[in-house]
Amino acid sequence: MTADTSRERNVNRQDRADAVDREMAASLLPVAAVRALGRWWSENALAYADGTPGAHTVRYTPGRWAQIIPWPSTLAPTSCGGDAWVSRAEVASAVADALRREAFREALVATYVWGKGKRGTPGGSGPATLYKILSVEGLDAALARAVTTLSEHGAKSAYAGLQSVVPGFGPSFYTKFLYFVGKTVSSATGPQPLVLDRVLARRLRSLAEYVGRESGHDPDGSIAGWVWRDRNWSPHRYAVYLSFMHAAARQLADRGSWPSDASPDLLEYALFSVSWT
Repeated sequence: MTADTSRERNVNRQDRADAVDREMAASLLPVAAVRALGRWWSENALAYADGTPGAHTVRYTPGRWAQIIPWPSTLAPTSCGGDAWVSRAEVASAVADALRREAFREALVATYVWGKGKRGTPGGSGPATLYKILSVEGLDAALARAVTTLSEHGAKSAYAGLQSVVPGFGPSFYTKFLYFVGKTVSSATGPQPLVLDRVLARRLRSLAEYVGRESGHDPDGSIAGWVWRDRNWSPHRYAVYLSFMHAAARQLADRGSWPSDASPDLLEYALFSVSWT
């Protein structure tokens, strides 16, 4: 295959991806997804009556993170035995406090432990990876720059600024950092950041596969698999995700399946929890 042929193939693939994105933006959530999310809300309305997922708690084992410094005071001491729980609202408060002190590493630790939850094991991928991330030279500058970029240029640029900058710190976790930072720092332009991880990407992939088949732009699902892969999403893909999620939240509210004042992160949490296929 020549370079020109390869280039033409990539352009054609991107054109098809753009076409699927436009169809998804126009149609948003299919009926099956709307119904599944409506059922989820009816079962969880009391827990999230304020229209946010702030009460969503994650269980973790503090003792497994004993080597991690700095350790946020919001989290249970690493010396305590057994498991502990921390909510999104508590992590948001911890990050807000850390940002006021420019304690960016502390903010990162709070979001990382919340994101890893019970999966963090001694010496395992959670604590061991975080320890390596905290040891990277230039981490503080990268995190500070991300916070400033969010406030001055928006979520897409902040995402791009963290991409492949810190070894081991991938988008499944730095979008969690940006999400909680966004609870304190307003995005300059565009929507506020949301978490994007493998589970959510697979939810969007299933939507893209459906739209691609129905529209004829992606009959075999190969485009959906390419753009909504399990990791390393482009800044453009993150921006598409944010736009879709904010529009889909409005769609649900308009159809009466969702609280009218719900924040888009409630949909993010619900999509993580619900499968309609």
